[in-house]
Amino acid sequence: MKRIIPILFLSISSFPALAQNEEKSVTLSEVTVKGAKVVSKVDGQMIYPTDAQKSASTNGYSLLQKLSLPNLRIDNVTHSVSAIDNRGGVQIRINGIIVGKEEMLALDPKLIGKVDFIDNPGVRYGEDIAYVVNIVTKRNDTGYTLGSDVTSLLTTWQGDGMVYGKWNSGKSELSASYDFSGNKSNGSEVKETADYTLNDGRIRTTRRNDVETLRKGLTHNVKLTYNYADSTAYVFQVSLSDNIGNEPGNYSIKGVVDDGQYQTATYSNSSRSNSPVLDLYLFRQLTARQSITANAVGTYIHTNTSNYFDEGAPYKYDVKGRTASALTEVIYENKLKPFVFSAGLNYRYKYTKNDYLGDAYALTEMNNNNLYGFGEIKGMLKDFRYALGLGVSYIHYNQNEHNYDFWTFRLKASLAYQFKNGMQLSYTLDMGDRASRIAMTNDATIMTNSMEYTVGNPSLKPSRDMDQSLRLSYNNQRWSTFINGFYRYCYKPNRAHYERTADDKFIYTQINQKEIDLLQLAAYASYWILPEKLQTSAYGGMQRCFNYGNDYSHFYTSWFCMGSITAYLGRFTLQAYADNGYRVLEGEGRGYQGASVVLNGSYRYKDWSFSLAYNNPFCKKYKSYEGEILNRDFHKLTTGYDRSSGNCLILGVSWRMSHGNKYKSASKTLNNKDTDNGIL
Repeated sequence: MKRIIPILFLSISSFPALAQNEEKSVTLSEVTVKGAKVVSKVDGQMIYPTDAQKSASTNGYSLLQKLSLPNLRIDNVTHSVSAIDNRGGVQIRINGIIVGKEEMLALDPKLIGKVDFIDNPGVRYGEDIAYVVNIVTKRNDTGYTLGSDVTSLLTTWQGDGMVYGKWNSGKSELSASYDFSGNKSNGSEVKETADYTLNDGRIRTTRRNDVETLRKGLTHNVKLTYNYADSTAYVFQVSLSDNIGNEPGNYSIKGVVDDGQYQTATYSNSSRSNSPVLDLYLFRQLTARQSITANAVGTYIHTNTSNYFDEGAPYKYDVKGRTASALTEVIYENKLKPFVFSAGLNYRYKYTKNDYLGDAYALTEMNNNNLYGFGEIKGMLKDFRYALGLGVSYIHYNQNEHNYDFWTFRLKASLAYQFKNGMQLSYTLDMGDRASRIAMTNDATIMTNSMEYTVGNPSLKPSRDMDQSLRLSYNNQRWSTFINGFYRYCYKPNRAHYERTADDKFIYTQINQKEIDLLQLAAYASYWILPEKLQTSAYGGMQRCFNYGNDYSHFYTSWFCMGSITAYLGRFTLQAYADNGYRVLEGEGRGYQGASVVLNGSYRYKDWSFSLAYNNPFCKKYKSYEGEILNRDFHKLTTGYDRSSGNCLILGVSWRMSHGNKYKSASKTLNNKDTDNGIL
């Protein structure tokens, strides 16, 4: 059997042994040699969707929902993917490219070859990324593709629609897409009870409950891309996109009982934003073993917001936000025989000028420079697979009179032993520094209500995390299972700090606390009850949170679980999914993310697909979140309800048509972007 050399970061293949497993599931004429549908890797799993799963899916989100990826909640209504355990962000890629909603909706599931689910990302992916889902597609594409995807909630005013097209001629390809989404809802409700311990020892209790609310918004996104590919040795791509958002006149009227006195308070906000992006990409195959990839992105974000509330006295401020950023990245790869070596350099410059006008008068002008270099090797030695990576980052920023320089480091090492019977034992050590987001490092002060303020802290220093995980997994044609232990040690974390002032006001900011630890034990199992017809999966576990602040200690234990069952009945597909949400205590804040129950059915006919989903059935008042502040001088319980998310019916309609000569599309493996407007 021909040996396949792995390619790091580009995710084109994994290790030689894995590549051999991949060849076991290739269809040759009339003979199909079947292998495991899930293959364990040193950094996660390689999943091969079945023909039934691909035929029953309409877009990328629809397929991921059917795969029941452990610890991920895939919402095919809002077109979002989030981590249930809140360990970090989720990065979605197609052929190595970081993609958004537009690319996922336009993705044809029939072209998907495999899904690389990385729940142990290396240094290539940067900080705050806990999961990477890389969808690898077949390279042959038709001459042109036209399609649309529309999702509409039947029980409230909310919808999402997209039209797209792709044309090619010779070595050139031109694609365009337009996406729009809108919502209007008056079914949300927030209940809040706050106990303020004043300087004289008296406790002042305030209750704020929504009486009337309105939320509405509209977003437009247009994207145009040109691609020139000379076989696989040379690829050039340029894309231009613009995202326009408008949220006019959101408001809530609250009934406020403050120290026994009742009053009515009004809160309102509106915003408009515009974000054009220019993206240039170049790939060059230097030799048979060596390649270089470069990406440059320019982004401008223009944001105007208006905020007002009257809780005993009017408070109004506007923000005129402007940010401009330049992001460049270069990656070099060398496919050596014992291992694959990759190294890269990433430079990011961001200029932020946010002008706070009115009662929150402040001018925050910041210059951020971030230079990040990384190197990684990945290979195999007999039955052992290994990966070792190092990342170094230099951060410099100045803001008014503040001027800071930080060096941050990240080291990651993974080792896995592959048993002969489909079982794998793996261990990972990940140590790295983490910097706070830009908005919390500004020096603005915002009044939240009559008793509370939010204050930025330019003196925040990066924190240091050390993660360790141990996993035992087993896979065959019908089973995919693992048990996993995870422990995180966070030193000097950037976490919430609440402070009472001399005039009995309460400030929220961030400072470097002492330590936060997290222990998580989890197990996952997926089983084909009837191959290609009926599949079920379950995931669950517990986690223990340890929080040591400068003047407090808080501990918390929570349990989580999720499960799904999917039936493939020819043109029809039926699926049921449920999870119990997520609970965590971090610093002095306890949080709860609402549970989710989804019943979904779909039907495919030629180029059309129709789906109907029923979210959170028999629930008139859906509890979407709950937050609790546990400060010694300040206790607050906030609960959010969303009537539009309970007993919710969603209709989806999609259409796709392809025709023309076969065309070998190019793969873009870098895609940098900036979406942070820096507003507190």
